[in-house]
Amino acid sequence: MSDAPHTPPQVALVTGAAHRIGAAVARHLHARGMNIALHYRASKTEAEALALALNLQRPDSVITIAGDLLDTPALNTIVTRAEAQWGRLDALVNNASSFYPTPVDDATETQWDDLMGTNLKAPFFLAQAARPFLKRQQGCIVNIIDIHAQKPMKGFPIYSMAKAGLQMLTMSLARELGPEIRVNGVAPGAILWPQEALDSDMKAQIIDRTALKRQGSAEEIARAVYFMIHDANYISGQVLNVDGGRTLNH
Repeated sequence: MSDAPHTPPQVALVTGAAHRIGAAVARHLHARGMNIALHYRASKTEAEALALALNLQRPDSVITIAGDLLDTPALNTIVTRAEAQWGRLDALVNNASSFYPTPVDDATETQWDDLMGTNLKAPFFLAQAARPFLKRQQGCIVNIIDIHAQKPMKGFPIYSMAKAGLQMLTMSLARELGPEIRVNGVAPGAILWPQEALDSDMKAQIIDRTALKRQGSAEEIARAVYFMIHDANYISGQVLNVDGGRTLNH
């Protein structure tokens, strides 16, 4: 019996992958056989612990890459390191995000630069850097957006604008990078509560606005990302709301 030809694992670069949704995406893609370039900025301990756990499951299948996404010249280095490790790059998952309130009366230019930089500018220039590698593999980009790209969150105007820009970036890049590269988005709803505490009444109100009357999970976002990478071969320029029907609420 002859051996079947070996197909190298696909490779995904996931930004902000040390914890929360990014870590769930990394775990799920890895469980589905992909190698992962796990990007982080400051969460070195969490990133290395996740990489160790995944490499114990499948040796030499995960690397960590540190980098500040606000440092635009460094973005090319992040992408080239991811591609160089296994000689290919099949998917870029733009997950990293800053999130905090910026009331109009108190918002600063520094907050503007941070929120626009992580949520909009970095995904654009990462896509620019990844383009030749993704084109070679007929790969894809998945942007983690937010339902508040469509319905602004009170008290979070800059964040909401940045995510709205990321939604337009998704559609624009789909036109610019096709036919070789697909570009789509996944927009979470009530998945993980903000790290700033919400009281139980506020959480209950948010859940009540969903059609399914429950909180979603990071794993459900990860499955949607995998679908966009692996199964959505005739989908580009689209944003999938994974929100339990919350956007149906006026």
